[in-house]
Amino acid sequence: MNIDGQILLWIQENLRNPVLNVILGSITHLGDAGIIWIILAAILLIFKKTRKVGVCTSFALISTLLVNELFLKHLIDRARPIEVVSGLTTVVPTPDSGSFPSGHSASSFAAVFVLLMLAPKKYSIPSLIFGIVIAFSRLYVGVHFPTDVIGGILMGTLYGFVGYRLGTYLYNRRGKKTVSV
Repeated sequence: MNIDGQILLWIQENLRNPVLNVILGSITHLGDAGIIWIILAAILLIFKKTRKVGVCTSFALISTLLVNELFLKHLIDRARPIEVVSGLTTVVPTPDSGSFPSGHSASSFAAVFVLLMLAPKKYSIPSLIFGIVIAFSRLYVGVHFPTDVIGGILMGTLYGFVGYRLGTYLYNRRGKKTVSV
């Protein structure tokens, strides 16, 4: 935690300012409960041309919810930085759940992985940049350790892969009828 804490203190002392507090505080809230990615998945599900991406993104986000939020955070129950890093302040209220892994980072990278696999680069690359900004915002606002964010990114990428594979499989099977003998 020492290096983790020192990184957070460095961000607080060298990067924080009133303008970025508002910008990154707002961006971090877009990731609350994965809402921005859930809205994106819902929009993608509406249109036939993007439905497969929406299905895969939905499965990726459901995986994130089931594994990260309902299991891992409770199992690991890591303290938030504000509880253990002396001198650290937060820009936003501290969540009640455990710190590891970062749910914002996991949901972002679950969705981003699917988009990188299935969407044109003109959409997937901006989503990657946005996912990185959401992940960084969790450090900036002081509610996650760097290892929480890295863990969230890695887990989210795994959930994205699962969502991509499962969604693709089920999407491709739709409409196919099984023949009984």
